[in-house]
Amino acid sequence: MTVPRWYSQPYPPEGASAAEGIRNQLGRPALDSLTILVRESAQNSWDARLDSAQPVDYRLDLWTVGPAHAVAWRDLLLTGAPADRNHFPLREVLRQPTIRVLAVSDRGTRGLGGPTRADTFAAERDFVSFIRNIGEPRDKALGGGTYGFGKGIFYMLSSPGTIIVHSRCRTPAGGYETRLIGCTLWESYGVETETGSRHYTGRHWWGDTSGDVVEPLTNREADTVAHRLGLRPFGPEETGTTIVVVDPRLDGLTPVEATAYLAETIAWHLWPKMISTDARPAGMRFSLTCDGVEYPVPDPRSTRPLNMFVTAYEELEGEKGLRLSCRSPKRFLGMLGLEKRVMPPLEPSRASRMVDIEDVVHHVCLMRPAELVVTYRPGPKPPSVNQGYAGVFRADESMDEIYAKAEPPTHDAWNPQTLEKPGSTFVQTTFRRIHEALENLLSLDGSARAGSSSVALGAASSLFSGLVGGTWGIGGATAYTEPGSTSGGHRRKPTLQGSGLQGLSPSGPNPSPTAQGEDPMGRGSAPQTGASRSRPRVQYVGEPFYEDGAAATLLVQEFRLPANGRQRVRADLAVTLPGTGGRETDPPEGAVMPELVGWEDSDGVMHTSASMEIEGGDSVWRALVQPAPDTMTEIGIKVEAVRAGE
Repeated sequence: MTVPRWYSQPYPPEGASAAEGIRNQLGRPALDSLTILVRESAQNSWDARLDSAQPVDYRLDLWTVGPAHAVAWRDLLLTGAPADRNHFPLREVLRQPTIRVLAVSDRGTRGLGGPTRADTFAAERDFVSFIRNIGEPRDKALGGGTYGFGKGIFYMLSSPGTIIVHSRCRTPAGGYETRLIGCTLWESYGVETETGSRHYTGRHWWGDTSGDVVEPLTNREADTVAHRLGLRPFGPEETGTTIVVVDPRLDGLTPVEATAYLAETIAWHLWPKMISTDARPAGMRFSLTCDGVEYPVPDPRSTRPLNMFVTAYEELEGEKGLRLSCRSPKRFLGMLGLEKRVMPPLEPSRASRMVDIEDVVHHVCLMRPAELVVTYRPGPKPPSVNQGYAGVFRADESMDEIYAKAEPPTHDAWNPQTLEKPGSTFVQTTFRRIHEALENLLSLDGSARAGSSSVALGAASSLFSGLVGGTWGIGGATAYTEPGSTSGGHRRKPTLQGSGLQGLSPSGPNPSPTAQGEDPMGRGSAPQTGASRSRPRVQYVGEPFYEDGAAATLLVQEFRLPANGRQRVRADLAVTLPGTGGRETDPPEGAVMPELVGWEDSDGVMHTSASMEIEGGDSVWRALVQPAPDTMTEIGIKVEAVRAGE
């Protein structure tokens, strides 16, 4: 049985790369370390997939090493370790009472195969590319990666700069081989000895030191040591790789918080790999655990606002997809899908803030043909938090190399300034074409331009003044009672905040409603007679607001009927066309009108009838309306007494 030991790399006479230089290859990225880990490791897994028809299994396991394995960790990983803890901090970490590790693993991938020595040439060089060499160009067409700098995140995330690599691959003869090796990347240093000084690169390997280069433990020896360390074994015909980060930096989060954040980060940065269709399964499957407890990854199809990006992605692949091209020099750039919709304000999370998405989504997801998220590029910001849009741009395969060269080592941007012409022109034109498409989508002149998505616009409590035509928001409220009718009613009419506009009743202008939202015509907060108290009327509770429904975003108005007795309510819905101020109750042929979804009582029970009989009192009811596309929606609630015998 080979006992694995540490080997510290001295500088050879011809020189070598210092550990600090390798660690700094990532630069100073805007994303945090946990996010970069997810992006880079998943990209490596995707590029190493075996079969495009079968999904890659990607897994993150964060755990505290239990007493049964802690002794083995200390015994095995301290054998032959450098004595100076300043030059080799793993020694100090393993002496702590608690050892925590984070395993990043994939299955359904080819593992780290090929030769184990960097001086041996072969077509497959996964092992030496990850373990030995730095900066090798990618060898996979249309892969997510470019140069091998991204693996530095594993070392940067580890407080002692140490990882354990456990991999299983196919051999040239058609069999299987398991490999296990440890690596530390810290900092260069010098040592004074009796025979003189010695300079070391700061790179250390842990494995079989019996030859002239450290080799990984293989097969049974690798399986035995992996079992002693508590690592997940491979199945009989299973290939893939597990990278164990020793003592991971969690950015100030507890293990549970970090796992939940990693789950959400996977959804934000890898959602294209989670989408399945009837014709195509999901490209990757994701799972996470913290101390053995499973944590689900949010479903992008049902998670706001990722569901908008999913819809935009589907638009991209459908008839509504927009072809973006450069005219000079002439080149097809890629496809763009856009989705615009009414939505409640977002509640930003740590993961959404990491991509600069706060309470409003107004971004286009950029990706190359590998369909891994590069970044979320912001566009013009909508004037209301109740509106949003999402886009997806996917580069054409013929342009992949150009966009890849525009990426930094962390693959999280396209920087045209790093390219020569015509590459820089293509990337700059891409941004310009996206901006043009967004201007067309927003239709800020109050009209629905060709090619834009259908979007519902409705009453909202969060408004912005100065909008042309009022396309993006309405607010304020007026009230009226129909002359000559025994029924009372209120209408929420669109206005532009700060513009001085307000709705008109059939008999002329009405004053503003009371703070309680009651009919202002003598029935506000002033003392009332018994007759007026018994007369049916509507009292609004707050302003209308947006809420996610089961199938769409709905406009909600809460109200109560303060008069006693049984009363019948119905919704009187209309639209105001942006820029005209005209009110429409009879739609033109083919047009869509607002539609009542139902009435919801105080117990949350939905009633879908057009009218509803309600017992007056203090109970709060909700009218739920599906707004009409590209209009401003008026909600009127009419009420009348139910006569005896009806």
